[in-house]
Amino acid sequence: MQIPPEFLAKRRKPRFKLPAGATDAHCHVFGPGDVFPYAPNRRYTPEDAPKEMLRALHDYLGIDRAVIVQASCHGTDNRAMIDCLTSDPKRYRGVAIVDDSFTDKDYDTLHAAGVRGVRFNFVKHLGGAPDMAVIDRVLDRIKDRGWHVVLHVDAPDIIPLSDVFRKFPLPFVIDHMGRVPAAAGVDQAPLRALIELSKLEKCWIKVCGSERISMPPYAAAVPIARALVEASPDRVLWGTDYPHPNATHEADEGELVDLVPQFVSDPLAQRRLLVDNPARLYDFD
Repeated sequence: MQIPPEFLAKRRKPRFKLPAGATDAHCHVFGPGDVFPYAPNRRYTPEDAPKEMLRALHDYLGIDRAVIVQASCHGTDNRAMIDCLTSDPKRYRGVAIVDDSFTDKDYDTLHAAGVRGVRFNFVKHLGGAPDMAVIDRVLDRIKDRGWHVVLHVDAPDIIPLSDVFRKFPLPFVIDHMGRVPAAAGVDQAPLRALIELSKLEKCWIKVCGSERISMPPYAAAVPIARALVEASPDRVLWGTDYPHPNATHEADEGELVDLVPQFVSDPLAQRRLLVDNPARLYDFD
């Protein structure tokens, strides 16, 4: 695919130089829709953002590795994500969306392609809480594969769902800092609950989504991310969330990269966040 010249031209280079092996642990590929159709029951229809655009963006930003998270607009049809993974197996890992129809052979195929987890959406604008019985059956199918489960939740649901998550028989990852509103500060109850969860050895938190919980230049998101990194430095991940589905504004990924040294200033801790932690969870070499 030919990348439109304005795609990178409108983005600025980050000032912060990412370390070798830096990983975007939360990004998406969308379509192209004429090759990989969007789900008939989707809640939104994104603009196409195929693997060629993602690679161009990562090369531009200095990101060496990425985790492609299946988005709800593609539903359980993981072909666009798998197409990206198999285009460069050393560079990419994936998180799939699945349901009860998936067989052991299906899971074997996903694993061979580089998938290392499944994702469930609890967010209301994407349909709300999934069937917990289905989740339990899926987790039982994957718990011995070395996979994990990624959870997309709204801030008000963190406390009610905490006991449910604690009982999961495998590692779980909370997306987008739990979508806690940055304006509410570090003393808000959902963030305190998230920090309590982060003390569990099986709980991981993504300090991505600053553009979801605050507005440019995202200063209000920094204390939230910093509190989560300090609470669990060995189980935090960072990502761009490109191409920012359902965004309230057009985010610049260079600006998001430049938040990293504000989240954590020590170079060794930055490497842990950007390189070591995702390598451990996602089985990168």
